[in-house]
Order: sequence, then C-alpha cells, then structure tokens
Amino acid sequence: MNLILIAVISLGAIALISAAILFVASKKFAVYEDPRIAKVGEVLPQANCGGCGYPGCSAFADACVKAETLEGKYCPVGGQSVMGQVASILGMDAEASDPMVAVVRCNGSCEHRPRLNTYDGPMSCAIAASLYGGETGCSYGCLGCGDCVEACQFDAIHMNPETGLPEVDEDKCTACNACVKACPKSIIELRAKGKKSRRVYVSCVNKDKGALTRKACDVGCIGCSKCVKACPYEAITVTSNLAYIDYNKCKSCRKCVEVCPQSTIIEVNFPPRKPKQEAVETAPVAEA
Repeated sequence: MNLILIAVISLGAIALISAAILFVASKKFAVYEDPRIAKVGEVLPQANCGGCGYPGCSAFADACVKAETLEGKYCPVGGQSVMGQVASILGMDAEASDPMVAVVRCNGSCEHRPRLNTYDGPMSCAIAASLYGGETGCSYGCLGCGDCVEACQFDAIHMNPETGLPEVDEDKCTACNACVKACPKSIIELRAKGKKSRRVYVSCVNKDKGALTRKACDVGCIGCSKCVKACPYEAITVTSNLAYIDYNKCKSCRKCVEVCPQSTIIEVNFPPRKPKQEAVETAPVAEA
C-alpha cells in the first residue's frame, strides 16, 4: 500500500514539475502574433494564387501588417475594394492601381503559322519546350498544350480548337499571374486593362530577323520600326527585332495599328473604325 502511495505522489510531483516547466517555456518562447494579421486575412479572398508575390494569403496579410506602407502591395483577386478594406484595418492609405489582365502575345494560329511536324508526346508545354522548338518554324510561339489552362484557378483561359491558341476571358481573369508563370515560352503577359477595357499590344515575341520571321509566320513582327515612327507618344521600342508597346505611355491612338505591315499589333474592344472618305477630284470648268 505504501509503495502505491509513493508511486502516485511521485507521478503527481513529476506532472506538476513538467507542467511548470512547460508553462515557463511557453511564456519565455511565445511568439507574439499581431491580431491585425488575422483581421487582414479575413478580408482577403483566400485564393492562395500567389499573384500578390507571396506564397499565399496568410503570408500577404503578414507582409501588409509589418510594412510601413501598402505601396507595391496589391491583391489581384480582391482588387481595389479588398485593398481598401486592408488599408482601413491598418490605418493606411490604399495605393490606387490600374486593373490588369493576362494577354496572349502570339497570334500565330494554324492559318498563319503552318505546321512542319507533329508532336507525339505528353500534352505539356513545359515538356515540349524542353524537347524541341515546336511544331512550326517559329520557335518562340505558343506550343498549344494548355499548361496555362491547367494553371488557371478561375476558369479564365481556354484553348481555341480552331486557332490552337489560348484565349483569355477578361471578365474572369484576376491577373493572378499563374498562366504567366506556367508558359515556358513567356508569351503571356499581364498588361493594364485600359480605359473601357481598350488596349493595344504587339501580339508576337519572335526575335528573329524579318526574313526568318516572315517565313515562319504571316503575322510575326519583323522589326521594321514603322510603328515606332508612327507613335507620337514614344510608347514603342524595338529591341532584338521585336517591337514592344509600353502600356504606361500608350494613349491608344492606334496609329501603330494602321502602319504595321504584318498586322501584328492588336487592338482590343475598340469601336469599328470609320471608313476614310476618299478625296473627290473635280475637273476644272472651262471658261466660256
């Protein structure tokens, strides 16, 4: 009986000592978490898409709370309304940001970019890109396997079976950047939606010289610089035989679209152009 009592007392003492040690350790090594992190996390969409530049919504909330300002921080899924709520919780000002949208910078459909061979392997752009340049003469263009479609969590991008190219549904696109990261050819880019969702961009990433580009694709950029000369806002540059339009400078005048000999520059959501009035030549009236 005495042995049982001694054992009970011993175990009780050990439990009390262990509890005391754990209590002291929990206080000494406790990690303080700002309660505002949880509040910010509650207003975030919890998409965990990584479009903000952080691994997930929790990491983004933590970064916002620890930052002195919200400059450079933006949730593409939640948009300006969510960032306004975050700013309100933190007592900061929400930086205004133009809405962005994913743009496919390749217009080389089957019609414009004839196939030279057939890919017979796993339907993965990443794998196809590691093996060879593609089924056409353009080694820069879309491979058409749909990695971007698989990467999109918002059902905002689909492959067009007729053109073999991905198409973005701008009403669903959150500019999360997942499709941009998934494309091994870097043909998908995030660009400003523009006023009334109107935008102008060069739908090509081919850096070959003009003759080689023409041979590979009917609508590829040949680096002729006609668009550069036509742009009154210095929004276009040509680097490595490829034109690029800076959407921060572009005023959507569309003069570049008119002069492009390859129809490489795309205009989106603009109203139809008015037909140009032809000058009517009048014959001089002979004096009587």
